[in-house]
Amino acid sequence: MLKIKSLVLLSALSVMASFAIDASAADAPAAAPAAAAAKPTDAQIAHIAYTAGDIDIKAAEIALQKTKNADVKAFAETMVRDHKAVNDQALALVKKLGVTPEDNDTSKALSKQAEDERAKLSSLDGDAFDKEYVNNEVAYHQTVNGALEKTLIPSATNAELKEFLGTGLKLFTGHEEHAKKLAAGLK
Repeated sequence: MLKIKSLVLLSALSVMASFAIDASAADAPAAAPAAAAAKPTDAQIAHIAYTAGDIDIKAAEIALQKTKNADVKAFAETMVRDHKAVNDQALALVKKLGVTPEDNDTSKALSKQAEDERAKLSSLDGDAFDKEYVNNEVAYHQTVNGALEKTLIPSATNAELKEFLGTGLKLFTGHEEHAKKLAAGLK
């Protein structure tokens, strides 16, 4: 059960990293309190983590269709590759542990926010799209990484899940730094 919870958390963080709710500083803190409101179970953590990863994949797929910027395209390709790999590993861990990911208010809120951001991204083109996508990736990774560090990893009870989430945090911290450098180059 603990391992499954850890997988959910990692997946949720992956999703959060891919699709920031909004690139503005005002929106990023709003997501953190929702995730930290109550201690999530391992099954909820697993669902959050998977959802977060899936969100990032979908945002990156939009970027791959819309961007003409080689650096943005390369970043989006990395997001798709890394988050698909993490989500595949999360699914394998959940299966191994016999845990069923559990939908919850946090994963539902992430999905709704991601849907809104995808609609915004779909309405933009050119430099405006690139800036919004990359700024969203920065904010999203900051939010997900904070949730992993402060809520998901500490709340996970399964050792394998905790380890998986910790590994994910290291990867997603690299994504955040990459997105920040990319954003600085787009200004």
